[in-house]
Amino acid sequence: MLTILHTESSSGWGGQENRTLHECDGLKKTFDARVIILCRPESKLRERAQKAGIETRTHRLRASHDISAIRFITGLIKQERVDVVVTHSGTDSFLAGIAARLSTRRPVVVRTRHLALPITSKSTYSMIPHRVVTVSDYVRKYLVQERGIRSRQVLSIPTGINLTRFNPHTTPDNFREAEGLPADAPIVGTIAILRRKKGHHVLLEAIPAVLKEVPEAIFVFAGDGPQTDNIKAQIKKLGLSKNVRLLGLRKDVETVLKGIDLFVLPTFQEALGTSILEASAMRRAVISTRVGGVPEVVKDGITGLLVKPDNAEELGEAIIKLLKDRDLCESMGAEGRKLVEADFSTTRMVEKLYGLYSTLAKKKK
Repeated sequence: MLTILHTESSSGWGGQENRTLHECDGLKKTFDARVIILCRPESKLRERAQKAGIETRTHRLRASHDISAIRFITGLIKQERVDVVVTHSGTDSFLAGIAARLSTRRPVVVRTRHLALPITSKSTYSMIPHRVVTVSDYVRKYLVQERGIRSRQVLSIPTGINLTRFNPHTTPDNFREAEGLPADAPIVGTIAILRRKKGHHVLLEAIPAVLKEVPEAIFVFAGDGPQTDNIKAQIKKLGLSKNVRLLGLRKDVETVLKGIDLFVLPTFQEALGTSILEASAMRRAVISTRVGGVPEVVKDGITGLLVKPDNAEELGEAIIKLLKDRDLCESMGAEGRKLVEADFSTTRMVEKLYGLYSTLAKKKK
């Protein structure tokens, strides 16, 4: 049995932690691997991992110079006979990477890069890990072409979507009724943390032009975050209170996606776009921007439309086009589901990761 230790020094919850949890759950259930997650005591990942029946260990993981953490991880590797150490954030990648390299067990070290942001420590990609896994080809090319990480050391394994959960045939169709929305109104939705880089303000700027052409359209924003008050103020300023609904944080995002007609994410920066894949899995056409890894998950003209970032006029035109052509909108949604089934399922992601870990572990023996 392969024993895999995942480390995560982030205490919050987002796409990175969500992918890690799904990976660990899949490795345990599909391949009967032993999976342990090391994180901070207050970590939301710890809470959700425990509910999923995944082993957890805790340490403060305070900073890259935390000698007590290195000692703790070295002991954990020895005690639990760890074969593979998978790191995720900057602090834990340094601490766990050094601990693994110092360990007499000599486990394989794999660094996962989830973000499309510039890296701050090249050593945790080039010197410490045996391999680096990125969530998209875009991130892989950045590490290789712009930061000089050896090409053979970096591979892309895209984030996968749970096709059982995001299934348009089994998800309840009760969103509109529950929210008091008209059954026949065209609804445009977006699901993302309310941060400026997600582009909610650009979508709001585009809505008045859309309403001139499709006055009955309704827009729903699912999520919360630091831009909540600014978004509320912009809605009031533009006089959009009747046509824009803020749903807050939703755990039933599949139900929201089932209830909308079109998904829009005018993001400024995206490593891949997990919410886009979730929308496609639910057979929803997608409009997004030509940034980061988005073109890998939105096939322009096939599964949706791509527009320039920070361009409200072009965004509005794309929304109007799909709201007025329901057949095209539905066909794009169907193609999106096919794309996710073929290339972006959780099952496919876990199979690739287990294949990598097991191959590397065998080479070390």
